[in-house]
Amino acid sequence: MNLPNSAEKQLGQTIAAIGSDTFETALFQWLARCFQIDNTTMLAYFQNRKPEVLFAQAVERNVHEKLDTDYLSGIYLLDPFHALHVDRAPAGLYRLKDIAPDQFQRNEYFASYYQRTTLIDEIAYVDYPSDGVSVHICLGRDASSGRRFSARDLSMAERLSPIVCGLVRQHWFGLQSSGDYSEEDVMNRLIEAGESRLGVRLSPRQAQVALLILRGHSSVSIGLQLGISFQTVKVIRKQLYRKCTISSQAELFSLFMPLLSDQ
Repeated sequence: MNLPNSAEKQLGQTIAAIGSDTFETALFQWLARCFQIDNTTMLAYFQNRKPEVLFAQAVERNVHEKLDTDYLSGIYLLDPFHALHVDRAPAGLYRLKDIAPDQFQRNEYFASYYQRTTLIDEIAYVDYPSDGVSVHICLGRDASSGRRFSARDLSMAERLSPIVCGLVRQHWFGLQSSGDYSEEDVMNRLIEAGESRLGVRLSPRQAQVALLILRGHSSVSIGLQLGISFQTVKVIRKQLYRKCTISSQAELFSLFMPLLSDQ
C-alpha cells in the first residue's frame, strides 16, 4: 500500500536528516503526524551557561514572544524542565503538570511568563547527548487548539520516547558543556546582586527559600526540600519579605527577576 504521508515515511526522512540542518524540522513534522502538536521548542541546557534554542515552531505568536528576552535571560532558572536537567532526571518523556512544584500555577513566574505563552499543556522528551548537556524536545498545546493532550496522545508519545531519545543522542552528540551546575553559585550570585543593586543582604538560607518560592513551592514543599519544619520556613519567609520591604510573592518576583537575568 502506498502511504506517501505516513508517519513511517516521515520517520525515515528524520533518520536520514541526522547531522543535517533539516533534522529539527523533520523531527517536528514526524512527531506532528503521530499526534496533534500546536508548538515545539527544542532546547539544550548546559552546566554553567544559558540554554540554547535549537528549534522553535508555533502558530500562536505569543508562545515564543518572550523566549529570548525573558526565558533565556535568566528566568529559565525557575523552570521545572530546567530542574530536570539539574537533577539529571532519567531520559524519557515528562509532562509539565507532573513535574511542576505544588504551587506552580499560583506563582508569579507562571502568571507573568508561562500564562502569556497561552500554553495549556506541555510535554517534553529529555535526553543527554553528551556530558553536562540535556536536550529537551518540548511539545505544547496552546490557544490555537485550546485542548490538552488526550490520554491517547500521551500513550502514543510515551511509546515514541525511545525513538526520540535515540534520535536526540545521534544528532546532538557534538554539543559540549564544561564545569558543574551549582545551586550554591546561583544563590551566591543572587546575594551579591541583591546587595549591590538593591542594598539588600540576604542570608544563604533566605536566598535558598526565595528561589524555591519563585519556582512555585509552598512553605510545606520548601520544608520537605530543605529538611526543615513548615514553621521554620514561615519564619524565614517573613524575614525575607521584611528585609526586602515587600508583602507578596508577586513583589518578590518583580524584585528578583532582574537579578536572575544576570545569572
